[in-house]
Amino acid sequence: MLIVMQNSATDADVKNICDVVRSLKLESHPMPGAQRTAVCITGNKGSVTPEHFANLPGVKEVIRVSKPYKLVSRETKQDDTVINIGEHAVGADFTMIAGPCSVEEESITMRLAEKIKKSGIDFFRAGAYKPRTGPYAFQGLGEEGLRILAKVKQELSMHVVTEILDTETLPMVAEVADIIQVGTRNMANTSLLKQLGKVKNPVLLKRGMSATLDEFLQAAEYIMAGGNYNVILCERGIRTFNDHCRNTLDIAAIPVLRERTHLPVIVDPSHAAGLTRFVAPLTLAATAAGAQGIIIEAHDKPTEAYSDGQQAYEPAKLSALQQQLHIVREAIAID
Repeated sequence: MLIVMQNSATDADVKNICDVVRSLKLESHPMPGAQRTAVCITGNKGSVTPEHFANLPGVKEVIRVSKPYKLVSRETKQDDTVINIGEHAVGADFTMIAGPCSVEEESITMRLAEKIKKSGIDFFRAGAYKPRTGPYAFQGLGEEGLRILAKVKQELSMHVVTEILDTETLPMVAEVADIIQVGTRNMANTSLLKQLGKVKNPVLLKRGMSATLDEFLQAAEYIMAGGNYNVILCERGIRTFNDHCRNTLDIAAIPVLRERTHLPVIVDPSHAAGLTRFVAPLTLAATAAGAQGIIIEAHDKPTEAYSDGQQAYEPAKLSALQQQLHIVREAIAID
């Protein structure tokens, strides 16, 4: 259920709505916007009707939200969500994130971060903890990796994006990460998603490799229902019968997601491509389709990378790629 407030409604009116919702043993989620302020109600099993709120001060109308995902839906919030991280506004600015698949030894990681920073990218991605298909593959440096990422933040003033695998390591990851990444394998890990709803860090949620868009958006709803509204959606390719790429990048998902949800939508072309030479074309295609950012794997010595070197983009080529992206964005009148 969505309570749309009048333009003249005061903060006290909104607070009163939230107090009434709480008295009914339900959850209230104020959703301020440029055009309207609304309060979304979750937890209603049907016993609470619009009549409970229709005549309260400041209420314009009460709407039943038809989607199974309430907080994520455009029905609830019409304006795009913008997540401010330092001087960057994810969802308003086009956001570039780059770095190796895994945190590597300190000297290598610092070298890569410096090169990426030099290309004009302020967001550094690397996994301290790595979920791998096989148990004998490199699993990440763990706490040592987090220490190295903290050094990247401190010495290079970069924002860190790193993956969370479980609830046990969440406090340590949250202390370092500017954005916590949830990988494709954990999109359906509801216990983890619920805990991420309790932290303040923005969450980059990757689509499950076989997930529908409704399943993807309901995973985001788990996080937002817990109180963390700073969620970034990431299309990273899905598993199909095709074998010419690592995964099939669902270009159509980008405009559909932009239509269904107010959350920022970015794309990971690296995991979709699987090979470096396909990363740039997929990046440009995703941008033309309306992606609001790109997260890309980058390494200056791909053959020596701890993981996923075959799809790593050279940091020296990132500046040229950004110029191409600017041309695409100008052509479709985004800038």
